[in-house]
Amino acid sequence: MSEIHGVCEPRFGPVREAFARNFDEGRELGASVAVYQRGRAVVDLWGGRAGRDAAWRQDTITLLASATKGLVATAAMVLVDRGLLDLGTPIAEYWPEFAAGGKGDIPLRWVLGHRSGVVTVDPPLTMLDLEGGTAVTEALAAAVPAWEPGRAHGYHCLTMGWLVGEVIRRVTGLSVQRFFAQEIAGPLGLDLHIGLPDTRERSLACLVPPTGEQLLQGRANPELAGLNRAICDPASLFHRSTFGSLSLAGDPLAAAGLPQAEIPSCGGAGNASGLARMYAALVSEVDGIRLLRPESADRARTVEASGLDLVLRCHTSYGRGFMLPGGPMWPGDCSPTAFGHPGVTGVFAYADPDHELGFAYVPNRMTELIEGGDDRVRHLVEATHRSACG
Repeated sequence: MSEIHGVCEPRFGPVREAFARNFDEGRELGASVAVYQRGRAVVDLWGGRAGRDAAWRQDTITLLASATKGLVATAAMVLVDRGLLDLGTPIAEYWPEFAAGGKGDIPLRWVLGHRSGVVTVDPPLTMLDLEGGTAVTEALAAAVPAWEPGRAHGYHCLTMGWLVGEVIRRVTGLSVQRFFAQEIAGPLGLDLHIGLPDTRERSLACLVPPTGEQLLQGRANPELAGLNRAICDPASLFHRSTFGSLSLAGDPLAAAGLPQAEIPSCGGAGNASGLARMYAALVSEVDGIRLLRPESADRARTVEASGLDLVLRCHTSYGRGFMLPGGPMWPGDCSPTAFGHPGVTGVFAYADPDHELGFAYVPNRMTELIEGGDDRVRHLVEATHRSACG
């Protein structure tokens, strides 16, 4: 039996059981899971290995991949809640250069809902571009939408974070990295970061890609047949918006300086406790802090797009920067009002306003399903939902 550390209230015992079973059945290497309900931590568990010679500890963090989009969406919705951003205002009113290429009428909500069509960057960005920032902003301002904005939706794999981040910078004078740190992570005491701080590098778990067998299991999912074809097709929007938009030598996950770079769509780092606490603060008060008023939380989860995703080639549903239940990217049964975000590292986190709950799961064995949703997290999500409803 695997040794599981941390605390778990008796009512949420099924979560601990599901977490331990992931290890005992060989699905897991190292991981943490956390749940907040009504402002209190009711689950905070961890176990396994963070690296070859290191045990997973309470302060272990991992790269969050696309779950970072949830941090960016939180920052944007906090500014909406404060009246400093408007979801229906064209981005060009905040960022005039963005109007080039037929983008002058694209409102903020279309970017948050993956409807803007601005999904590719050509020519691809280099590591120097990512570190400098200005070249990224200029490339996005010059970009041409891949479809008529507002008429369809497709996952903004890399561009969502940079687009929203530039709007945040224009309004506040702060990068999304600094705004999140000062206005969200700092007040709530979250070990969550957009870009890995040098001070936390030693606590970073080593990511392990899925095995060939695990990848084959993931590709057997019929709902992902279109995505699996797109991954192998250099002409597909998926390929053009990911591999085709970056020019990084070798393994992108191992690129020097990449974890520290500000890549707000996928460059975050943190742990389950921090993610669960943040999502809980979106729908309830946590130690005297509530990030969004109830009406703003409702706007965050309002359906912006649902149906066939032109990039992922499967069914997806999006609110304002957050994924919503429905389709293969969302794991397990939970409240229909939930909103959150997965990541290719296996991370998944969400808020459940019906039960005033924040959930997060953070492993170091990457998922075989591109953006989370594998059996490990599905079992945890369903155990959490049963416990919260009990």
